[in-house]
Amino acid sequence: MSVGDWAEEAKKMGLDGIDISINFIKNNSYTYLREIKESLAKSGMNIIMATSYPDFTHPDAVQRDREKDYFIRDIALCSELGVKYLRILAGQAHPQTSRADGIRWVVENFRDCAKAAQKYGITLLYENHSKPGAWDYCDFSYPLDIFFDIFESIKDMGIRLNFDIGNIVSCGQNPVAILEKVYDYVDTIHISDVKTAEKFSPTLLGTGIVPIGEVFSYLKGRGFQGWYCIEEAGFQGLEGVKKAVDYARETYKNA
Repeated sequence: MSVGDWAEEAKKMGLDGIDISINFIKNNSYTYLREIKESLAKSGMNIIMATSYPDFTHPDAVQRDREKDYFIRDIALCSELGVKYLRILAGQAHPQTSRADGIRWVVENFRDCAKAAQKYGITLLYENHSKPGAWDYCDFSYPLDIFFDIFESIKDMGIRLNFDIGNIVSCGQNPVAILEKVYDYVDTIHISDVKTAEKFSPTLLGTGIVPIGEVFSYLKGRGFQGWYCIEEAGFQGLEGVKKAVDYARETYKNA
């Protein structure tokens, strides 16, 4: 599905914008990017958020430099397309990478990327992430103790948070309890669901164990003004996305 097609489908569902993988963008040629911008203008939709997959924990220093250069290119792409947020990930949990080295490499690279993002007017969002299809291993900072160590080290960089509620539950934790600790740094919420605790097992929104209503209630009580992004990982296609949107709207209304 093209970016334009995705925007049209989101418009039909009454959504306010779209979230995409950077892999949706096939190249950075002038004519291709112009086509994307024209399709977005036609639909009246904007790309609110995109995600990329930098691997700043790779054991090879040269590869880490490549990953940074790739990511800075993604920042430039997002700037060209008017994207507001770009999610930044720590990297993979490579068996060869120690906890201390991984955290140090992530913080160093985040700092450089934050400078590039500031230049291009993009807000970077660090996510409590699990595992994308683009990787072999789980996210290095999937364990919450590592996530918090990195989070505490990047507070001065202008990097904000995308808080994924399903990933918190899959770590065996209560999303509201963790959200309270980082709320002041959260700009976007990933509304997602999982089948079981302590294991990453995504499912259609409303069919798992994530207390989505409780999260909405907490955020409404705090006057949250950021973006809610529905992450439908149940592999049910557009029909699944529509069901997830309906569930999220109804649950939010009743929270």
